[in-house]
Amino acid sequence: MESEFRRRLVELLPRLMRFALALTRSRPEAEDLTQATCERALARIDQWQADTRLDSWMFRIMQTIWLNNLRGRRVRERHRAALSAAEAASPAIPVAEGRLMLAEVAGKVLELPVEQRLVLMLVTVEGFSYREAAEIAGIPIGTVMSRLARARLGLMKAIGEAEGNLADNVVRMGSK
Repeated sequence: MESEFRRRLVELLPRLMRFALALTRSRPEAEDLTQATCERALARIDQWQADTRLDSWMFRIMQTIWLNNLRGRRVRERHRAALSAAEAASPAIPVAEGRLMLAEVAGKVLELPVEQRLVLMLVTVEGFSYREAAEIAGIPIGTVMSRLARARLGLMKAIGEAEGNLADNVVRMGSK
């Protein structure tokens, strides 16, 4: 059965190529599509039934591959457009400034007292809840909240932004 399938597939190649050209309107893409169709058919030869028309089965495979490729292209184009818009909206200078600020904050985190640094890392970096952080650190939840607030205030002061409302917001955030 497999040798008969392969013989009929070879006979069908010109028609497949013609159909692929009609779909893609490009010889290189049509060749790629025809090859992908044949590969898929050979990989799934066990799904073909001898009493069905091979040409219909092959054209359906080709059409499915083509439609999947079109959908994939649209998704990639939307993604590419979104990335381009994001890059246009945020030029490289703010990105570089953000990286410098991140490096500065990371350095200041290392200067915090170990108790504050531990709680800060558990809650803000690792994403544990206050209760989970308290269990991990073996301290009461109120201690987690106060250490976290002190750590945040210490960071704000260290980077020169602890004035006014900003510092008040940190205290409120720490008391959640």
